[in-house]
Amino acid sequence: MLFRSPGFAITALAALALGVGANTAIFSVVNAVLLKPLTYPDPGRIVQFLMNAPAGPDYGGSATRFNVLRGQHEAFADVSAYEYNGIGLNLTGNAFPEQIHAIHVSAGYFHLFGAPIVQGRAFTDDEDRPGGVRVVVLSYGLWQRSFGGDPRITGKTISLSGSPYTVVGIVGSGFETELDSPPEVWLPFQIDPNSNDHARYFNIVGRLKPGMTASAANAQLQIASDEFRRQFPTMIGPRDSFGIHPFQDAIVSDVRPSLLVLAAAVGFVLLIACANVANLLLIRITGRGHEIAVRAAMGAGRARIARQLLTESLMLSITGSALGLFLGLTGVRALLAIYPGDIPRIGEHGSAIALDWRVLSFTLVVSLLTCVLFGLTPALQASRADLSLALRESGSRSGTGLRANRSRSLLVISETALALMLLVAAALFIRTSVALRTVDPGFDAHNVLTMRMSLAGSRFGKTSEVDQMVRNATDRIEALPGVVEAGVAYTLPLEGGFGIPFNIVGRTPIDGRYDGRGWLGVSPGYFDIFRIPVLRGRSFTDRDEAGAEPVVIINQAMARQFWPQGDPLAGRIVLGQGYGPEFEEPARRIIGVVRDIHDTGLNRNPAPMAYVPMAQITDGITALAKRALSLAWLVRTQREPLALRAAVQNELQQATGGLPVASVRSMEEVVSQSTARQDFDAILMLIFGSLALVLAAIGIYGLMAYSVQQRRREIGIRLALGADRRDVRNMVVSQGMRLALIGVAIGTSASFGLTRLLASFLFRVQARDPLVFIGVPLLLSVVALLAVWLPARRATRVSPMDALRCE
Repeated sequence: MLFRSPGFAITALAALALGVGANTAIFSVVNAVLLKPLTYPDPGRIVQFLMNAPAGPDYGGSATRFNVLRGQHEAFADVSAYEYNGIGLNLTGNAFPEQIHAIHVSAGYFHLFGAPIVQGRAFTDDEDRPGGVRVVVLSYGLWQRSFGGDPRITGKTISLSGSPYTVVGIVGSGFETELDSPPEVWLPFQIDPNSNDHARYFNIVGRLKPGMTASAANAQLQIASDEFRRQFPTMIGPRDSFGIHPFQDAIVSDVRPSLLVLAAAVGFVLLIACANVANLLLIRITGRGHEIAVRAAMGAGRARIARQLLTESLMLSITGSALGLFLGLTGVRALLAIYPGDIPRIGEHGSAIALDWRVLSFTLVVSLLTCVLFGLTPALQASRADLSLALRESGSRSGTGLRANRSRSLLVISETALALMLLVAAALFIRTSVALRTVDPGFDAHNVLTMRMSLAGSRFGKTSEVDQMVRNATDRIEALPGVVEAGVAYTLPLEGGFGIPFNIVGRTPIDGRYDGRGWLGVSPGYFDIFRIPVLRGRSFTDRDEAGAEPVVIINQAMARQFWPQGDPLAGRIVLGQGYGPEFEEPARRIIGVVRDIHDTGLNRNPAPMAYVPMAQITDGITALAKRALSLAWLVRTQREPLALRAAVQNELQQATGGLPVASVRSMEEVVSQSTARQDFDAILMLIFGSLALVLAAIGIYGLMAYSVQQRRREIGIRLALGADRRDVRNMVVSQGMRLALIGVAIGTSASFGLTRLLASFLFRVQARDPLVFIGVPLLLSVVALLAVWLPARRATRVSPMDALRCE
């Protein structure tokens, strides 16, 4: 029956394939990220520790927090620490030195996550103690790529950033981590059990012991919180307490809301596709009225006829779903291959997105559901046909207008309402993406080259060594033709930063400290490179060196918050007080106030920030920065910055003794990547909204075209009796637009409620944005008008003689 109606079959299959394909694509991501269990042993009992506070949960782990939590033996096993950012290490000794990604982990990490050690072993407790020997575990990929899979590698020594490390083990290729950048080597954390270090730059995880519930564990952590409060009264608020969160929920918390919104959006697309196919089936079944009457006259009952039509619908839905499955998996791979964001658990370029039993089951359920959605109503309507009336008709009926098409009219109204809701959501996402692009970041990203360099290792262990290297390198780079100025910083704008609390000299701190936390070490010239204006005071110079008076520059946000009426240039601050001996330093004089820049994202307001000259950073902070961060080189150029990358890299290698660089980007790329997720979500919503708009237009067009075809005799009589062709056209247009406008009204009303759920995703856009709620209904109405205009024109061309000749 489908081969006998190729036009109908192709149209229906295309609608189903698009609807099912979009749903399969999004579900495959939802499955990999949210539903698929972690590959670790007993993953449901792995938890991440956090600090519950009135301002919100704090997942950051510090040495002091880790030491308290790993002592909770009654409730937890394998309490482990691991870095979430990691560092770059310079692998030398090969033909081509390279920078590799490394993370520090505690000894229990490999057992907790069930890392398959295919050769050698993991770290021992002795190797994870302060002063332990230098050992390293390699990833399978690095072992194969850089060491040719040498089976004798364990026990050998390799050079990492100039220091010798003994390889003790190889992790198998199937080991999965949730980190954005999978580590290539693992190093022992060697956290001092007596540490007073409160810097938070890693995660703390563990496993609930058998029989231990989450509520019982949280009760135990209340005791740990009191213990931590007694040891460090200024590092925890009176209402703060340790807590736990399921590990899988913790690692996907940032992307869960957006994935659920996308899943709901493609669900709308599927409903619209089903409504479209149901309309096509209703039209087709009406044309088969004589056939169905003959079947009934030959003894087929209502159930047999309904079963026949549902079987045809099932074949249609299964074929469309099979096409949709292929289209969805192919499409999601293509989209994720170009996605520059950071969705966890999907692997590099979406490699973890696979066809498993959940995706197959989802597609099967969708195919059965769509069969019921678009096949049941036509089947029931056909089985209730008037047998004597259908047999008297010779296969060409005149129809009675839209009243006979009530079911089709309701489907068109539903399509239009759903399409409008989806278009409103898409428009709000697009408006957010546009709003992000119009944000002034506070700095000039044009013609700025950036690159990263790891200083890990025995070299550059003191601030003076780093400062001398930076001075030599910047002098060499600035001597290059086309270079305006060069400098360094520990982080780039828009990519977050380090957090060190500060106290204002002469004021009584709140709860023992001011929680400003924003801190960045920069070289002289940093503000000139990014053209960040100094609003008051002066910028750093080469004279702000180690032996000079300690100075600091603050941003506008810090000045407004802590000196709303006073003069910040008359103040002094102390950084890192109470945060550990390696962070504490003398009071710094504030010498300038600079313009705010967006350090943590264009969609976040600038936070208080303190800038410190690189030459005046304490040796303790330099050592921590080497361990947790890499150095960012910044070069302002007179022309396209990437054109100078080779020359700049050559000068850096000459000045640093051959250290490699990584992540070479222009600052404009950094800005673009900071909004990548919002842009990608807007593109997807635009695709879904456009698909819904096209499907709704096809639905309206199909209904009106069929209505005109069925009413040819009526229209011919009207014209024969003197009706003006313009009146006939207006009659068809008004009937079609009535349905479209009802759908628009329903969709608009529903959108007012649904958009409140999108408020957290929006930036500088109201959930009930007037431009969206005027423009989208207007757009859909115009498209609907075009969809009814074509059948209306066809109605005016009906010849009365041709329409009445059959009588």
